[in-house]
Amino acid sequence: MNIKKAEFVDRVRIFVKAGDGGSGCVSFRREKYVPKGGPDGGDGGDGGFVFLRANPSLSTLIEFVNKRKFFAENGKHGMGKKMKGRNGRDLYIDVPVGTVVRDVTTGEIIADLDEPGKVVCVARGGKGGRGNAHFSTSTRQVPLIAERGEKGEARWLELELKILADVGLVGYPNVGKSSLIARISNAKPKIANYPFTTLVPNLGVVKYGDFSFVVADIPGLIEGASKGVGLGNVFLRHVERCFVIVHMLDVSGFEREDPARDYFIIREEMERYSPFLLKKPEIVVANKIDLLDKEKLPQKIKELESAIGKEVIPISAVTGEGVNLLLDRVASIIQKEKIEKEERKEKEHVIRKPAPVWRRLPERFQIEVVKEKDGCWIVDGEGLRVWVERFDLNQRDARLQILQVLEKNGLERKLKEAGVKEGDVVRIGNFEFEYKE
Repeated sequence: MNIKKAEFVDRVRIFVKAGDGGSGCVSFRREKYVPKGGPDGGDGGDGGFVFLRANPSLSTLIEFVNKRKFFAENGKHGMGKKMKGRNGRDLYIDVPVGTVVRDVTTGEIIADLDEPGKVVCVARGGKGGRGNAHFSTSTRQVPLIAERGEKGEARWLELELKILADVGLVGYPNVGKSSLIARISNAKPKIANYPFTTLVPNLGVVKYGDFSFVVADIPGLIEGASKGVGLGNVFLRHVERCFVIVHMLDVSGFEREDPARDYFIIREEMERYSPFLLKKPEIVVANKIDLLDKEKLPQKIKELESAIGKEVIPISAVTGEGVNLLLDRVASIIQKEKIEKEERKEKEHVIRKPAPVWRRLPERFQIEVVKEKDGCWIVDGEGLRVWVERFDLNQRDARLQILQVLEKNGLERKLKEAGVKEGDVVRIGNFEFEYKE
C-alpha cells in the first residue's frame, strides 16, 4: 500500500544492525632470501556503528514506513604483511527533532533526541579479529590460527515522535483551536464545523514583538481520549514537551453547553495519560465571546472562573478580541520556562561514539556435558561459546588451543562424570572428535 507524503506518522519500529568485525588473517612472510619468514597476518577492521541523528528538516517518521531495516558496513578482513582490514563505514539515520528512542525488548529509553544535531549510538560495531601475527610463541612459531571478527550489535527500536512546540492548544473539537492558530501564526490549518477536522497536530510560528514561539494545535481530545476514544490517545504525547498549555473552552453555548464540565473532563484525560501534564503552566481561554451579549459576558466569565477555580482570558479567535492579552501571557511564561530549562540543563548536545569493546576470552569457566538423542555428547558452557565464536575450529591450531583451555577447566573429568566412553562422539561447536581415554 502506498502512503501519501502528507500522512503524519509519529511512531514506528525499525531494526538496526551494526557491522561485524573483519576476521584476522593467517599469513607468513615470504620474500626473496627469506623463505621461512614469521607470521604476518593482519587484523580485521572494526564493524561500522549505527547512529540516530536529529534532523530539523524532518517533521514525520513516514520515511520509516517502507524501510524498516538498516545495516552498517562490516569491517574488511585482514591481509598479509600485517595489513589491517578497513573499518566498516558508520551508518547515520536521520530522524525528526523530538524523537524518543526505545529498545523494543526491554522498553528502556535509549535517548531523547530533543535538539537539532543531537546524535546517539544505537548499535556498536564488532571489533576486528586478530591475525596470526599475535599468536606466535617460542613453542608455536608457525601459528595457523587467527580470530574471527566480533559480531555487531543488533536490536529492534521503537521511534516515537513528540512534537517540539512551546505552546500546546488543547480542548474539545470545534472550540476554535484551529481558528486561533490561523490568526496568531503562519499556519493555515483546515477549518470546518465538524468533529476531528484536525487529523494531525498543526504547527504555527508566532512572532510577538522581537520574540517568537511555536504553537501546536493538539487534535482529538474528548472524553475517553486516554483510552483510545477519538484521536486523543494518539496525540496526547505531543503535549508533553510544551512549556505552557492553553486550554480553550467554548463559552458561546451554541455547541458546548457546559464549558466547566468540558474543562475538567479534558484535565482528567490528560492526568490519566500522564500526571506530569497537570504540572505544566496552564492558561484557560474562553473563546467565541463574539457570539455572546456584551452585557452578559462579564457574568459568564466570572461564573466560569468560580467553577474551575482559575483565571479565564476571554477571546474571540474570529475578531481577534483579547488575543493580544493571551499572547502577552504566553510569551511571558515561555521566556521564564526557557531560562529555567537552560539552568537545569547539564547534558551534552552530542553522545559521542563509544569505543569498540573487545571482550577478553575467559580462561576459567564452567563446562557442561550433555548427551543428545543421536548419542553425540555436546560440550558447552557460556565461556566456551565465546571461544567457539571467536575461532574457526576448522583450523588445527585453533582446535588445539581450545582443547588446551578445556583441559585446564577439567574437560577430562567432566566427560567421565557424564558417562562418556571410549569411542563415543564428542562435539564442540561444529567440530566432532572420537573420545579416547
